[in-house]
Amino acid sequence: MADPGRTGDECGQCGLCCKVFGDRITPTVMNLYSWHEQGRKDILCHFSACLENGTRINAADLEPGQMGDIVVVELRDPVTGALPPVCPFLRRVERTRYICSIHAVKPDMCCNYMPWIYGETYFPRCSVLRDREKRSPWSGLSSQDP
Repeated sequence: MADPGRTGDECGQCGLCCKVFGDRITPTVMNLYSWHEQGRKDILCHFSACLENGTRINAADLEPGQMGDIVVVELRDPVTGALPPVCPFLRRVERTRYICSIHAVKPDMCCNYMPWIYGETYFPRCSVLRDREKRSPWSGLSSQDP
């Protein structure tokens, strides 16, 4: 059986991306709608939506008719309302390995995030990016090479 936390050969599952950017997860309205349809209040309660009229509401309390009125969605601690320091869905499974506890239904921004494609420079500790840079046909070329 496939490991649900595995995202592909590229990711070493160090959790660094989720630790650095996890507090800024912004799901799409379609993500919210899907979670609503699936009854995933366990996910929705971690988000706060600001509506066109200025009302702020916990995403778990949104009515389907309010989805079109959403202007901004923010990740918030469901108890305190504060911004969380890291993604609340990140789970440590080994000393240096982390998985997403909502991997199968994670937000689009998380599904689409691949620092090895975007050339992120935020992760000098990421072993996958370091190894990839070593394998790059462009690494090691000096400005004097043709």
